[in-house]
Amino acid sequence: MKIFSLLFLFSSAFNAATGQEAVFFFAEDSVKIRGSLYLKNYDLPFIILCPQNGSDRSEYNEIAPRLLNINYNCLAIDLRAGTPPTQLPDIKAAIRFARGFNKHPVVLLGAAHSASLCILAAGKNPAIKAVIALNPGEFFQPQTKICDEVKNLDQPVFVSSTQTEFPYIQRMMAAVPAEQLTLFKPAKAKGIRGPEAFSRTNPDNGEYWFALTMFFKKISNLSP
Repeated sequence: MKIFSLLFLFSSAFNAATGQEAVFFFAEDSVKIRGSLYLKNYDLPFIILCPQNGSDRSEYNEIAPRLLNINYNCLAIDLRAGTPPTQLPDIKAAIRFARGFNKHPVVLLGAAHSASLCILAAGKNPAIKAVIALNPGEFFQPQTKICDEVKNLDQPVFVSSTQTEFPYIQRMMAAVPAEQLTLFKPAKAKGIRGPEAFSRTNPDNGEYWFALTMFFKKISNLSP
């Protein structure tokens, strides 16, 4: 039996109805980060799910259980209030927390502002196996440009886009080598932004899930 920190053991509450376990942990600057843990197997790698700005971890309630079916654990987190760049320590804290279970590199999944944050967190970071960026953008200019930061990525990247924003996102991701980049836009509809695109409320969610499943098959062939 694996032994985890007392912080984890005494900071969790299981919700049998949803399969979630409420957990909390701390960023390096002592900010308390709340999360929902979806644990399938202690030895499986993690996907860390980061919400859109102004939202919270509950927007992944429907998606996370489906991700367990592709043999990943999930950790959905809340991000602190404030401007998105100040939230980067929260993602880094989630990476440390997930790697307390095992040392597999994790997958980061974010939407809008947090998609761009995941790109920043992954740069030159061997603890990250891949990035899934749902509708990222240049939210941090002029201090930080995602079109420049993507040059630091050496992991596979899945980027989703609506049909309208596709040219913009294509330019933003231009520096990512073609063999690393999966750039998805829906063919059947204009598209929906963020996690909602994968939900039952989107009649075209199957197209999104198929593309994402193919991406996971691609990265499953990579060494840890």
